[in-house]
Amino acid sequence: MFDLTQIRPDQPVLIAGPTASGKSSLALEIAQNQGGMIVNADALQVFSNWRVLTARPPAEEEALAPHRLYGHVSGDALYSVGEWLRDVSSLLQNETQRPIIVGGTGLYFRALTEGLVEIPAISPQWRIKSESILENTGIAGLLSELDEKTRSRIDIQNPKRVQRAWEVLKETNQGIADWQDATPAPLLALQNCFPIVLDTKKPWLNERIDRRFDMMISGGALEEAKANLPNWNPILPSAKAIGAAELIAYLQGDMELGAAIEAAKTGTHQYAKRQRTWFRKRMKDWHHFDPA
Repeated sequence: MFDLTQIRPDQPVLIAGPTASGKSSLALEIAQNQGGMIVNADALQVFSNWRVLTARPPAEEEALAPHRLYGHVSGDALYSVGEWLRDVSSLLQNETQRPIIVGGTGLYFRALTEGLVEIPAISPQWRIKSESILENTGIAGLLSELDEKTRSRIDIQNPKRVQRAWEVLKETNQGIADWQDATPAPLLALQNCFPIVLDTKKPWLNERIDRRFDMMISGGALEEAKANLPNWNPILPSAKAIGAAELIAYLQGDMELGAAIEAAKTGTHQYAKRQRTWFRKRMKDWHHFDPA
């Protein structure tokens, strides 16, 4: 438990938590009481084509405090954690206000506070080859080619981890352990920040999720989906906005609206569960706060 007086006015604040847990409201309260710019750390709120459905702060809230990295990426663009980290780095270099970084994407916070090494993309030839080896000789066929340092560091019982390590070695001629050792210093060290994770009970959160989605529908989510329909491409990152596929399916005549809404709510519950599990496992040293 904490109160706002524990946070120094010049101290960077990190606010993580599952969807619909009240992160944006807390960030705005801190900004209004102590000052600071609110920086988005949600991988879907960066896209310009889904404002309502991704629960980006409304314009009236954005007017109450500086908001950065919301809706600044085109909906048809690719956007990686590395690009987000570079955007945050640019903000910290050019803005004088302390950051209040808020969102539900755990990988963004991990890269921010632990550093990020950007391994080159894997060529299709190595992906095809690794799949073939797995199918014909099993995990042992990949393990036998890995360097000892990598084998000692990864979970050698996990086929996906082993496959990833093998592909990196073939693509770069460098073991994944060596890549990890070359990770740069974090942009914001955790010990220099005030990190908060909103950790709440499932029933309370699911009720908020359901109520919020109903508000999204009445607040323009369906109209937003109609605007996205002509250029809908389910493989784009922006298409991963929860509820997007269901509303598009309704507009295309493949689902009833009620079924689409219920499916979107269920998908949001499942997403929130994965978020809560991730945060509890990886953010044990953060200040845990139950907003219920």
